[in-house]
Amino acid sequence: MTTSEIRTKFLAFFRSRDHVVQGSSPLVPKNDPTLLFTNAGMVQFKGVFLGIEEVPFKRATTSQKCVRAGGKHNDLEEVGRTARHHTFFEMLGNFSFGDYFKRDAIAYAWDFLIGELGLDPERLFISIHHSDDEAFDLWQDVVGVAPERIFRLGDKDNFWQMADTGPCGPCSELHYDLRSVEERQRPPTLEEFVELGERGVFIELWNLVFMQFNRDEEGTLHPLPAPSIDTGAGLERIAAVLQGADSNYHTDAFAPLLEAVSDAMGRPYAPETDEGVSYRVMADHARAVAFLLADGVFPSNAGRGYVLRRILRRAVRHAWLLGRREPTLVLVVSAVIESMKEAYPELEERRDHLLTTTRAEEDRFLITIEGGLARFDELAPESGAPDDAEAVISGADAFKLYDTFGFPLDLTELMAEERGYRVDVADFEEALDRQRERSRADRAQSGPALSGEDLLEGWLTIRSDGEQHFTGYDAFESTTEVLAVRSSDDGLVLQIAENPFYLEGGGQVSDIGVVEGEGWSSEIHDVARVGDRVALLGTITEGSFPSDPAGPLRVRASVDSVSRRDTQRNHTATHLLHAALREVLGTHVVQRGSLVSPDRLRFDFSHTAPMSVEERGAVEAIVMEGIWEDHAVSIGQHEYEDAVRRGAMALFGEKYDDVVRVVEIPSVSMELCGGTHVTHTGEIGLFKITSESGVAGGVRRVEAVTGRRALEYFIGRTQRLDGVAAVLGTSQENVAAKAEQLLAEKGELEDLLDELRSGGGAGEDVVLNQTISIDDTTAQYKAVRLRARNADDARKWGDAFLTEETNGVAVISADLPEDKHTLFAFVTDGLISRGVRADAVVREIASLVGGRGGGRPHMAQAGVEDPARIDEALRIGPGVVEKLAREADG
Repeated sequence: MTTSEIRTKFLAFFRSRDHVVQGSSPLVPKNDPTLLFTNAGMVQFKGVFLGIEEVPFKRATTSQKCVRAGGKHNDLEEVGRTARHHTFFEMLGNFSFGDYFKRDAIAYAWDFLIGELGLDPERLFISIHHSDDEAFDLWQDVVGVAPERIFRLGDKDNFWQMADTGPCGPCSELHYDLRSVEERQRPPTLEEFVELGERGVFIELWNLVFMQFNRDEEGTLHPLPAPSIDTGAGLERIAAVLQGADSNYHTDAFAPLLEAVSDAMGRPYAPETDEGVSYRVMADHARAVAFLLADGVFPSNAGRGYVLRRILRRAVRHAWLLGRREPTLVLVVSAVIESMKEAYPELEERRDHLLTTTRAEEDRFLITIEGGLARFDELAPESGAPDDAEAVISGADAFKLYDTFGFPLDLTELMAEERGYRVDVADFEEALDRQRERSRADRAQSGPALSGEDLLEGWLTIRSDGEQHFTGYDAFESTTEVLAVRSSDDGLVLQIAENPFYLEGGGQVSDIGVVEGEGWSSEIHDVARVGDRVALLGTITEGSFPSDPAGPLRVRASVDSVSRRDTQRNHTATHLLHAALREVLGTHVVQRGSLVSPDRLRFDFSHTAPMSVEERGAVEAIVMEGIWEDHAVSIGQHEYEDAVRRGAMALFGEKYDDVVRVVEIPSVSMELCGGTHVTHTGEIGLFKITSESGVAGGVRRVEAVTGRRALEYFIGRTQRLDGVAAVLGTSQENVAAKAEQLLAEKGELEDLLDELRSGGGAGEDVVLNQTISIDDTTAQYKAVRLRARNADDARKWGDAFLTEETNGVAVISADLPEDKHTLFAFVTDGLISRGVRADAVVREIASLVGGRGGGRPHMAQAGVEDPARIDEALRIGPGVVEKLAREADG
């Protein structure tokens, strides 16, 4: 029975028993800061179990995608080394919210495993909480399990709780016996059952949680008025049992993934070897990478994105250990999409995003991994830890690997452990903290940040009973009273009752404007939060503020309407831009940051590759279409859950109040937003992207202008284009063609000049051309000094050698301009099959000139630190080739 068939059978079984089939929730828990990732089926029902949410059903069943790779539930270190540990897995579950309880939960589990799947009941053993007599009786009397097959265990194994307080209860687990036929003739003792469970001989298939108590702050258990059921069964484990596999990795769920790794490596999967571990790690990690990317997680250096990056880089390191020097995980991710797209269509829908992002991350790490591994070799030699000293890699060195070469700490720890070393983690954390402090200091030096903490004291209260309200959504001006004032040589700070000035938030900058009183006027240049109020920071421009104000102090507060309207244009345009980016680039695009000011808008979003000219044009066209259609912008207050159900987009990782403000552009965009907006999109007028760039791995930035600024931009560009056309002596329409013509002519002249300088092109001096004997055959060794213009000359020479020669090795020194030198080695197929690889040849030869190198079996290269010894190094080649061939023969 395939994994897919088991999943389908499970959901159908419980649907026929009045359970509502719910789709898997995303791997990023919604509005739950306590979890990095969804790690169990009950996560999407957590609010229901806690009594803070309601659902329109009493019974549910799911197949939930889960990740355990960070925080409390972290299986990362065991992946690939054991038969059952995974970063990504699927959990089958059935749930009762105050409906059925222990009797039905136990009966359902037994009926499904025995009746539906056909498992042998004699191979199932049960564990229960030592105090749960009710469960013992139900297993024995209702299902018919013999008492000697039921084991009572303690809180650690068979009592479940969500947190230190709240819903909890005993649980019961169903275990499958993997012992031999002979061993199964005798039931195990309790001690044997526990010990064999730890060894994976008894494997847990299903856990039934009986949520029947509420634990108070004193630790006392109180019966719940409506006990509930939460169960979880591992899909991969059940598949392994049904398919007779000795490991989850040897089921149909992983077969196409291991095959993809095997195809990439050019050799079969060998389960019992170290290479087998690497194959399994790559297969497992590809699933986690695919599903995390599909659910909106992006590789980054913080939070969930960092966990994803760690998983990716662990996989790249294992591919490197297997000899791959090019993106490989992307091939396995592609296999994940193919094998699981039917059950999870989002994989196919976001295929391009998954593959592009994975490849980009692999490319980025492959640039630094070789240097990082070389540095690690220096810190922890393969010869092993010294006997006379504690083998420790300092935190400073581990941080260097992290900061310079991109090695996650846990990867360095794993590599260190493999060689008998440990990492000083505390020292690493201190180095990381010092870097964060430096970053904060750098940001502080870039300009003083306005802080309400600086304004907490020195206030003169004028009206103590006054409340403050923001009126800026509906009006640019208010006539109101001053609640409190704080004046100094630097200016005037006011708190007013009806405040039309927007306080910076959600990416939108604060308003500017004027506050006028009797005989004085103050220009407001910033807004700050002071406790639970908002303060206006200004400078007196006319008259003087009363030195001893008493009684009601009336003022007129006016927002700069030109500035505000320009800001509103940019904010609504940002929503149109977000929707357009998702339409053109894909639904993986999620806002990562923004700036909305009167002059421009800046929008950071999740995407891996630079936008093409065509993509930028398409986005601009969609935004302009939204402007021309002059949509009415609808703004209203809604319950958070209701808004999200209606399709409102929430910022990733943000926490929201129960009631949220929703800004909707009908049929175009719906977002949770507290900013100010135009009433109709036509007010935006014009929109133009001015730049697109990368700001971090997987994060792109678009800057744009609207309205009057866009008009100024177009006029300026047109004027500059007229100037360029005049200089080139052509029309605006022909500027590009003229520029291309001039660049082509320039390139031809540069090539001609290079040829003249190098005497007509690359030239060579043969240092050695020798026939060498390898067992019963001969091979040609050729060593050359090549006068090259660039590295491509050397590669072309090598390609020609590999084409012409059938059994040979060539090592050349590419002698480049400015007295630079690079060694290249080329090896034909005939010698590669005898164990002679170009990367090994070049490393041996480069060691004589102080260089380090690497590459592929056919071609490799190395640097040169001591050019004076190049000829000497080239002449040792025959001995190197013969030695490598002997070592390969054993």
